[in-house]
Amino acid sequence: MPSSQSQSQIYAKTLRTLIRYAIAMAIFGVLIGIAYQESAQKLTYADAPAGLRLAAVMPLALVHGHVFTLGVLLPLALAGALVLGLRAGGGPVGPRALAWLRWVFLPFVTATLALQLFKGYFVLLAVRHGQPDLAAVDASFMAGSHTLRYALYAVVHSGMGISLCVFLVALWRSLGVKARG
Repeated sequence: MPSSQSQSQIYAKTLRTLIRYAIAMAIFGVLIGIAYQESAQKLTYADAPAGLRLAAVMPLALVHGHVFTLGVLLPLALAGALVLGLRAGGGPVGPRALAWLRWVFLPFVTATLALQLFKGYFVLLAVRHGQPDLAAVDASFMAGSHTLRYALYAVVHSGMGISLCVFLVALWRSLGVKARG
């Protein structure tokens, strides 16, 4: 077990990482919102009827909210949970669980958001370039390889979920341990 000084340093590093990630994602979320507005305006109602237009811009619109939820609010909530767990008399979360949070969870969140952004622009640009059949757009996503799509989504979403659960179980267990001091 690391000394209390190194444990304190690991905690501080994790908190700084989570806060910096949230700040970067907040900026990215604002930029995504602006990009969405500008991109959606280029698909006019003359180019696509209302239902098709909505279906074409919705995947990109959802990225904005997901960036703020997964990239800003969740990391800040996890940072807050680390601090509150100690304040509530729990023990520290171990360094391995904190490493899972920093080095596994956050990259998988980034990959999840990147996939959503890619799909959002893929759908919007396909409709903007004259493809009104959303089933055809969906079938051609990721070069038409359903295996690639499902494998990529499975790895990214499973990695995000498993790494979050590893951290949350460690956080839960730390609450049953009395803090030293």
